[in-house]
Amino acid sequence: MSKVPHKPGLYTTEERARRDKSPWTVVQGVLAPVQFIAFLVSLILVLRYLATGEGLASATLSVVIKTLLLYTIMITGSIWEKVVFGCWLFARPFFWEDVFSMLVLALHTAYLYAVFTSVLDPRQQMLLALAAYATYLVNAAQFLIKLRAARLEARALAQPRFLPAEGMAG
Repeated sequence: MSKVPHKPGLYTTEERARRDKSPWTVVQGVLAPVQFIAFLVSLILVLRYLATGEGLASATLSVVIKTLLLYTIMITGSIWEKVVFGCWLFARPFFWEDVFSMLVLALHTAYLYAVFTSVLDPRQQMLLALAAYATYLVNAAQFLIKLRAARLEARALAQPRFLPAEGMAG
């Protein structure tokens, strides 16, 4: 009879304790919704520019602000991973999220490069911003799925385990 391999949880007991004690957990919890709100506002401004040709300066500024927030959450997130898992990035439970985050960062950085060098015209810059935003949405979904998994895991760990009564055949 073969044993089914045990799939490790998202966190070990020690990692969970470090996560719960770390101020970086709170920082991530605050920055994530702030970044998402900045994304929504920026998305509206970018789409408005693409539809009407108006509002280039506000759309550009909004993408720059969103990108700076992305850099901030990535830096603080890597500090969080170091505190919780002992490595700056690519910790086992968040490996694929971090890999995809590199694509998100690359596209946002390419946007900044395009704006500051004028290598692309404004419409192309906004289309690049939309590509960066599409990858951001995928990455945000990855992290939301992990957050849900962590909550389900915590709930399962909090459930009392059934133990057979003493003296009963097991």
